[in-house]
Amino acid sequence: MLDARRMQVLRAVVSGGSISSAATNLGYTPSAISQQVATLEREAGTALLEKVGRGVRPTAAGRLLAERAAELAGLLADTDAELDDLRAGRTGRLRLRYFTSAGVGLVPPVVAKFRAEHPEVRLDLKMIDEGILGEVATGEADLAVIVVGRELPQARGVRVEHLVDEPYHVLLPQGHPLSQEPEIDLARLAGEPWVLEALGDGPCAESLRDAFDSAGFAPRIELETGGDYAAQAFVAAGLGIGLQPRLALGVLHPGIVVRPVRRPEPVRRIHVAVRETVADQPATRSLLAALRDTARA
Repeated sequence: MLDARRMQVLRAVVSGGSISSAATNLGYTPSAISQQVATLEREAGTALLEKVGRGVRPTAAGRLLAERAAELAGLLADTDAELDDLRAGRTGRLRLRYFTSAGVGLVPPVVAKFRAEHPEVRLDLKMIDEGILGEVATGEADLAVIVVGRELPQARGVRVEHLVDEPYHVLLPQGHPLSQEPEIDLARLAGEPWVLEALGDGPCAESLRDAFDSAGFAPRIELETGGDYAAQAFVAAGLGIGLQPRLALGVLHPGIVVRPVRRPEPVRRIHVAVRETVADQPATRSLLAALRDTARA
């Protein structure tokens, strides 16, 4: 395999036209330069220099390697500059993943704020609802906005930081007897039919089950639906009441009334997961700060 450092020595010989000039320019002895060139010739399997008078000139192979050495030197210089920019947060790319409703009320203002502060950093955005933490753990993403259940998830090489506890609100059809209440105790909704996702596995289901258990009842789910706005439409049609987190309520169906819930107030625990290898970069710190500020506003 060719040695990049010896290629740079060859480049100096070709540029100066002699072993002695390369030795002077590089601060080596002529014999050390000759040894480096001889070793490179063995690696290349062919002669790289030929004598011309008191100097040398490159063979076709020597000219090729000298040209490639110049390209490598330029590539390394560019790489050093890019690393400096990355360390300073001026350029690069951050890959951010987030769940659906975070893409409505949380991520857009964060992205706008970050791009205003770091226009040269490219944000790779992707909305996914399953396996989101796994993308950070495997290096497919740098940060992810996630929902956490009772236990804080653990993944090698990933930091998980709390952002906000987001409250759920009850959705009532217009004209419902409780629609004039400023806030509603969860236990008062025990006899209602519900339009909800099935309370199966997952952190959101855990939070809701805990709230219903604390209120002393299990909801009678009349209709299971996975879409937030679709659920609002079924509530508006009088088929039941719903329960949705605040971020899902950016767009409201005109036929519903939204009210806070208390005793207990169901919450969705939102965290951000970040790869440890990028966590301390300036651009990452700025993106995390924007997420914190926006989530807690």
